[in-house]
Amino acid sequence: MTGTWSTPPSDPASHFPQVIKGGVAVSGNSPASSVNIVATAVLLVFTLLVVPLISYFTGTSPGSLEWEALKSVAWVLLAAWVICFTLGELTGNVSQVDKVWSLLPIVYAWMVAAHGEFSPRLLLMAVLVTAWGARLTYNFSRHGAYQLRFWSGHEDYRWQVLRQKPEFQPRWKWTLFNLGFISGYQNVLILLMTLPTIVALQYSETPLGWLDLLAAVLMVLMLLIETFADQQQWRYQAAKKALIEAGQPLTGNYAKGFLDTGLWAWSRHPNYFAEQGAWIAFYLFSVAASGQWLNWSISGSILLVILFRGSSNFSEEISTGKYPEYAHYQETVPRFIPLRFR
Repeated sequence: MTGTWSTPPSDPASHFPQVIKGGVAVSGNSPASSVNIVATAVLLVFTLLVVPLISYFTGTSPGSLEWEALKSVAWVLLAAWVICFTLGELTGNVSQVDKVWSLLPIVYAWMVAAHGEFSPRLLLMAVLVTAWGARLTYNFSRHGAYQLRFWSGHEDYRWQVLRQKPEFQPRWKWTLFNLGFISGYQNVLILLMTLPTIVALQYSETPLGWLDLLAAVLMVLMLLIETFADQQQWRYQAAKKALIEAGQPLTGNYAKGFLDTGLWAWSRHPNYFAEQGAWIAFYLFSVAASGQWLNWSISGSILLVILFRGSSNFSEEISTGKYPEYAHYQETVPRFIPLRFR
């Protein structure tokens, strides 16, 4: 998951030799880890079903134009789901959704904007989503995600760890997980994240106001934080990899095995924090348009926050098992919000 995993190294085995050895995961398989995965999955599905229903009945229902826009983007969602699942099963690389994670929101935002004849708010939202997607696509591409053979390329190392867990044996269980969660749920979430555009379409006559300005400023700020966080992680991992390949000893911060300086001294996952913040800010556009602080498009941002919590749990279980000093890092640095108290 491009949007939900920390920046991965280009060669996971070189950075996580105790996690992936000979293609087999040898850490991160604790019973607690398995329980967390199941609990997160159940909570995500529950929220996916309940939150839209509650928020739907608390606001104004979509009209015919909004349903027309929803149907058009739903066809794109269905096609992406089928293609990602099929390619993942045929190639064994289930990171197909990662490759479209940063691209589909751009498609959805501009499709909805076209339905609204590019009204000012929809145009602003589409431009911001395009900036978000361009940044994330660049960051993912430098990990080798996009190849001429588009179905090949990078696979997130956490999928490699997860597929070895006993809960996903025999193979057909992993296939169902790919169908329902990796390819299915994540593609649905991508669409849900952009649903505030539908609300903005519904209230396209509402003029731009101070809340739109606040949402735009917050989203740009979050994108800047993400950019700096990812660049700091990239430089650290590249330098550490160069030392390993040169046979040089790892000293200082590199000996720890993880980055804890810069933005990472204030938050264990500053990129996660900023990504969640960006889509919460994006939701504010729907509030500005409708005048409703709670409307049915909130489901995407809520589900994203829950998903980040679960994915960070899994990432930190791996890091704690690999790096002795990571437990102290957890005790002294907040997980997401960069505040110096817990």
